[in-house]
Amino acid sequence: MRLLLLTFYFEPDLCAGSFRNKALLDALKQNMHSNDTIDVVTTIPNRYRSYSAEARPFEKQGNITIHRIKTPPHKSGFLDQIFSFKTYYRQAIKLVNGKNYDIVIASSSRLFTAFLGARIARKKNTMLYLDIRDIFTDTMNDVLNNKALKLFTKPVLSKIEQYTIQSASHLNLVSKGFEPYFQEFYDGKTSFYTNGIDELFLDYNYPKRLSTAKPRVITYAGNIGEGQGLEKIIPQAASKLANDYHFNIIGDGGSKNKLAAKLKEMNVNNVELIRPMKRKDLLIIYSQSDYLFLHLNDYDAFKKVLPSKIFEYGATPLPMIAGVGGYAQKFINENVNNAIVFSPNKADEFVQKLLAFKPEFKVRHDFIKEYRRIGIMDNMAQSILQLKINGKEDLFQKEPFHANL
Repeated sequence: MRLLLLTFYFEPDLCAGSFRNKALLDALKQNMHSNDTIDVVTTIPNRYRSYSAEARPFEKQGNITIHRIKTPPHKSGFLDQIFSFKTYYRQAIKLVNGKNYDIVIASSSRLFTAFLGARIARKKNTMLYLDIRDIFTDTMNDVLNNKALKLFTKPVLSKIEQYTIQSASHLNLVSKGFEPYFQEFYDGKTSFYTNGIDELFLDYNYPKRLSTAKPRVITYAGNIGEGQGLEKIIPQAASKLANDYHFNIIGDGGSKNKLAAKLKEMNVNNVELIRPMKRKDLLIIYSQSDYLFLHLNDYDAFKKVLPSKIFEYGATPLPMIAGVGGYAQKFINENVNNAIVFSPNKADEFVQKLLAFKPEFKVRHDFIKEYRRIGIMDNMAQSILQLKINGKEDLFQKEPFHANL
């Protein structure tokens, strides 16, 4: 069997998509036969301009080949990400030209890697396994401030999305909250292999920090973009908590300048902005923290998502603070103990709940057992390899999609 794995982000890049797809590749290697092959088509690390990592454009590891495409630099803006993806799309098409695959796997948060997978699968008349990590059209409808641009892009993106999803032989959704949205136009086989906990976080020895010493340290690590809305919560909460609490904000993204400007405007001096770092270094910062923090902006689209940070933070014995709504809030309330959950963008509620909270230093054994990434990815890999290639000539009988990408 010959597999093609498409993912815009892959190791050694720093993001949820990279971590997830490296784990998926490892699981596929463990489950496939010796004569099976996998081609991975991804990019040279480009998630953040402030972080770079060495990565070879081409690697061969036994029956696995990895092609990394160099894309133009971007600042996490909408248009420059489109140009970056355009390069990936065109080069990926060239790389797979003339090659045959039994299954195309596309892991996508911004829709277009999934669209690339649909285009390749249809052209080669083969099976398509989509791993959907976000609802891009839904998100864009919320975060785009330009009404004219929104009016133009929404129908185009909706058409691309439906074409893409309806091309799938199997649809995996990382959040159960996505299900109602996709049920409206997809009636094929669907699974829910979520994000999970990497072994790196389970092997670390966290020193107990539940002392009365101040300032207490609250750490956030991840993207700083429109989706996180940190500029709407961190300066306001930090100002109220003053010198009793210190915030570490680790990462980069399109809204980092907004956050920095708001901190300056409010004269907040108990927040430290730190550049992205490797996860082994991040563990040291976690071990020196009293709370781990995550937040999503107050948009309808984010009421469906399940942030990967929940699993990373949940692997530690530290208290979690989560400003989320919808499905993520329900998931934490049902699965994660020792956690504060508050409404997005509500600084007063966050501060009130934090000051009334009695933190514990306690390993979440049941949560770890249920959501270890190695088990989740093993099950997902098996579901990919079990796809049957029957009646390939009848896979795609819908009208072709015409796009100049």
